[in-house]
Amino acid sequence: MSSHPAITARVALLCGPSGSGKSLLAARSGLPVLRLDDFYKEAEDPSLPLVAGSRDIDWDHPGSWDADAAIAAIMDLCRTGRTKVPVYDISLSARTGEESVDVGRTPLFIAEGIFAAEIVTRCRELGVLADALCLSRGPVRTFRRRFLRDLKEGRKSVPFLLRRGWRLMRQERSIVTRQTALGAHPCDKDEALGRLAAAAVGRRPTARSTA
Repeated sequence: MSSHPAITARVALLCGPSGSGKSLLAARSGLPVLRLDDFYKEAEDPSLPLVAGSRDIDWDHPGSWDADAAIAAIMDLCRTGRTKVPVYDISLSARTGEESVDVGRTPLFIAEGIFAAEIVTRCRELGVLADALCLSRGPVRTFRRRFLRDLKEGRKSVPFLLRRGWRLMRQERSIVTRQTALGAHPCDKDEALGRLAAAAVGRRPTARSTA
C-alpha cells in the first residue's frame, strides 16, 4: 500500500510566452493559482544558463527554474490542498521569504508560468494532470505587453528588458511550438477559459471547432 495521501485535486498547467496573459487569465478563471515563477533559481546559483554570446542570465531557459521544487508543491496541493512556496522577487533575482498556498477542497487549481509545459509529462505520469494550455497573443502584442508590464514593475534594467524583449519577439513562434510539442494545447483566452471550466467539473475538454 502507498504511504502517500490520496489525490484530491488535479492541476491545469498554463504556459505561454512571457507577456501572453497567463496571470490575468488565471485570475479571471476564479480558480486557485500556484505561481510557478516563484520557483526561479536565485542569481548566485552557479547552474544558471547564460544567453548565448552575452553575460545576461537566460531567465527564459528552463535551466533557470527549479522544476523538482515546483512538482513537489503541486503534489502537496493535489494530496493535501496546501503547501509552502518561496516568495521570489524578480527585480532582485532572489527569494525573499516563504508563504503558504491553500487551495481548500477545490478539485482543480491552476499552475501558471512560462515553464509550465516542462512538467506536463511528469504531472501526467503522476496522475494529477487535468489539462495543459499554451496562450499566445502574437509576437508584437506580446512584446508590447511584456515590456510595459516589466517596466512598470521594475523587474530589470531598461537595456536588459529591451534586449530580452527583442529576443523573445523573434523566438515567440518557436517557444509556442516547443511548448505545444511538450503537450500543451495552443489556444486563445476564450478557448482556455472554456477548457478550464470543463476541467473544473471533471469533463474532458474538446477543441473549439474552426469550421
